[in-house]
Amino acid sequence: MNKFKILSLCAAVCVLCGEGKASAQDKTTINVDASQVGAPIQSTMYGVFFEDINFGADGGLYAELIKNRSFEFKNHLVGWLPFGDVEIRKDKPAFDQNPHYARLTFKTRNLTSSGLENEGFRGIGFKQGEKYKFSMYARNQEKEPVKVKIELISSDNVVASAELVVESNKWTKLSADLVPRRTDKKGKIRITMAGRGVIDLDHISLFPENTWKGREGGLRADLVQALYDLNPGLFRFPGGCIVEGTTLDTRYEWKKSVGPVENRPTNINRWNYTFNQIRAYDYFQSLGLGFYEYFLLSEDLGAEPLPVLSCGLACQYENSNDPHDKEYCPVEHLQPFIDDALDLIEFANGAVTTKWGKLRAEMGHPEPFNMKYIGIGNEQWGELYPERLEKFIVAIKAKYPDMQIVGSSGPSAAGERFDYGWEQMNRLNVDLVDEHYYEPPTFFYNGATRYDNYDRNGPKVFAGEYAAHHSSKTNNFDTALSEAAFMTGLERNADVVYMATYAPLFAHLDAWQWRPDLIWFDNFEVVLTPNYYVQQLYGQNPGTNVVPLTVDGSPLTGQNNLYGSAVIDKNTNELIIKVVNSSNQDRNTTIKLDSSVKGENAQVTTLRAADLSMENSLENPKNVVPVNSTAKISNGELNFNVRSQSFSVIKIKM
Repeated sequence: MNKFKILSLCAAVCVLCGEGKASAQDKTTINVDASQVGAPIQSTMYGVFFEDINFGADGGLYAELIKNRSFEFKNHLVGWLPFGDVEIRKDKPAFDQNPHYARLTFKTRNLTSSGLENEGFRGIGFKQGEKYKFSMYARNQEKEPVKVKIELISSDNVVASAELVVESNKWTKLSADLVPRRTDKKGKIRITMAGRGVIDLDHISLFPENTWKGREGGLRADLVQALYDLNPGLFRFPGGCIVEGTTLDTRYEWKKSVGPVENRPTNINRWNYTFNQIRAYDYFQSLGLGFYEYFLLSEDLGAEPLPVLSCGLACQYENSNDPHDKEYCPVEHLQPFIDDALDLIEFANGAVTTKWGKLRAEMGHPEPFNMKYIGIGNEQWGELYPERLEKFIVAIKAKYPDMQIVGSSGPSAAGERFDYGWEQMNRLNVDLVDEHYYEPPTFFYNGATRYDNYDRNGPKVFAGEYAAHHSSKTNNFDTALSEAAFMTGLERNADVVYMATYAPLFAHLDAWQWRPDLIWFDNFEVVLTPNYYVQQLYGQNPGTNVVPLTVDGSPLTGQNNLYGSAVIDKNTNELIIKVVNSSNQDRNTTIKLDSSVKGENAQVTTLRAADLSMENSLENPKNVVPVNSTAKISNGELNFNVRSQSFSVIKIKM
């Protein structure tokens, strides 16, 4: 496949108010009544969903710079270039869950030395003058100490180095700081024996000192900052399809992702092999970014954690329709899966005197994470799913009656599987139903009315995975604008929709499997898509309650190519109006406000592109960005031209 390329076009930046021409027949009068306070907006309404796809964890959010640090990939030397005498062994390992290690021997005169080079994740990025923390576990097989040279390499030049001495015949952690004299986005690291002997190395690691909140072995600061700036109310993890696994053995098991990172067993990532046209044979999960780190990140973001666990079914797309398929755990043997769910709740919320609460405290967080939601299964369908889900519901509600359980309506936005899924979720009385849809922009424009006729008394909706897919599969402005229109319907139906998360979240520009994606990055830079700014404008302006926004007595759901919704924020005493114009013409618009709105000025933020194909790119990251302006309110009316192909957020002090 060709590498991903984002179109680089010139931005046409225009403020919403007082610019452009609109014909008289395009005149639209919008009525907003802020005195009619409606359904509350849930704090979880706008969130983020993380899945380890597109190198989103290792090579992305997790700041480890060395690939295959414990030699546990199926081919144990993937990512490594050995030289001299190097072999992979597993006798008397340092870590029982990661038993492989490298033995380096340098004894004969015909060898210059022995060592290893690591290529990182499409290169190792390091910046001049910044500190990088190197560590490894080492063991000396002979009596004399052995010096080991650690070097950062840029274009075959050494730009930072340190020496470590391996003395003990027992596994010992050694560390050093490296400060490069040059910046390189695609460097490498070299480990060389500087003296003769035999040594063993394992869990070789390199982290930037500059991680999120400065945590050692932590997360990449700029990527977490991008999440923080979305102001998410919900954080769903760890997937998606990786929760299911292609086989039950390769599913994500949360218990393997907690405890010391050195002893978390490596797991193959199902996106390693899923797409024939974009294979990633070096895509594995170190689980260094595990459930403890996910909960901690949720806390940092101020978002409610929503972990999703296996229901005992491996991916139904990848396996047979036979209910007795070996990759489907029989209902009568589900107890270990159910115990995993109960134990996870204890890990998140239990007292430090409990088994799993004690582990959480030992990892550094004695206070509970106050988890309120748990998802069971991902995109499962048919009779296999509800008969298993029911067993989880009974067990969880018996022990934790207040825990909110999220079920699934399957992989489709409509159709037989979807209808059956909803029928069963109603029967089981789950708290929320996870709906997924990856559809063209037209689906999202039409979807502004999707939830208008949903049952107000049934389970609530979690729009858990959605994204507009243009035929080009790019993050162009057409997709972003259609999502903005769609989200007016989520907001207007806040009594039905409690959660919504775009998917997927991250993608490495040099190592992706799926697109479009919300945030693109390479080893240094971050590209925020137009879709990101739509999510941000909703996330930063959620409000607390819905209020009516109408045209001729009806919700604004596409009349004259306009879409709209309105909320009040009781905390800031503001009225917040969101308006989308999907046409290629300006719309002459008057917003009539009720007497409860006293403000004389409106703060307006507009996201607009003159060309729907416009994107943000590494070369031009600001092609499509929000622009701020102000507008005057006169006699309870706000008059302006809603610019063509635009999404605007209007804030007025009450």
